[in-house]
Amino acid sequence: MQKNYDANHAQPFARLSEGEGAPLYEVVKRHISESILQGELPAGTILPSENSLAAKFGVSVGTVRKALAALTTEGMLMRRRKTGTVVTGWAPLHNLSHFFQYFRLHDKTGGLLQSDTRLLDYQLSHASAEEAEKLQIGQGDEVIRLKRLRRVKGIAAMHETLVLPSARLADFPAADQLPPLLYRYLFERYDLRVAAVREQITATLANEEDAALLELSLPHAVMVIDEVSFDQSALPVILAHHRFSTEHFMYVNEIR
Repeated sequence: MQKNYDANHAQPFARLSEGEGAPLYEVVKRHISESILQGELPAGTILPSENSLAAKFGVSVGTVRKALAALTTEGMLMRRRKTGTVVTGWAPLHNLSHFFQYFRLHDKTGGLLQSDTRLLDYQLSHASAEEAEKLQIGQGDEVIRLKRLRRVKGIAAMHETLVLPSARLADFPAADQLPPLLYRYLFERYDLRVAAVREQITATLANEEDAALLELSLPHAVMVIDEVSFDQSALPVILAHHRFSTEHFMYVNEIR
């Protein structure tokens, strides 16, 4: 069912400026896509006109048109004659320009899932030799180490360890101030946009930590993803280790 965008019941689009640190059409595109992913613009929503969006964001109509065209190409929006621009309700999981805006586990019917993230541990430590090599930093350089648990509809779905180079993240927030949408924060605060990801996927038997965090009975199989994420300058910015069960979910790797 289609419905018009209701500014009274949705988060307003923020006005942008040249200080955003990225081409404005990309920032507009990011804001709209995140509003879709967070449910603020559900499937069937008719977006305001290009002129209205341009006024809301404080950018030119051409900037808005370019952002909408890109989102239409990627499948998040569709253009309908006499109706306007409509939210489709689906999106490519691994289009590299949006890689980390999507939770990569689907339900068994293929439906897109959203997760709740809980921070389990936060440390400032020193990079091991392997971590330093993958992050292209010096061995022993300071890194930020995050341990997180993701739940979907109350079910423990994935636990993960993220390692980030401290030198590139000045004034990184403390644990109690860390935003749940980490990759969005890196883009907005540091202009670090994930542009490529290298993954190594394996299957193994769950260990005791998996059993405790994912609420599994041993023996049980889990999938493991070791991942390096690169920013728009092709520099590694995040080293990640994910572990999850496919009992309730399936992993989808889709590039369009």
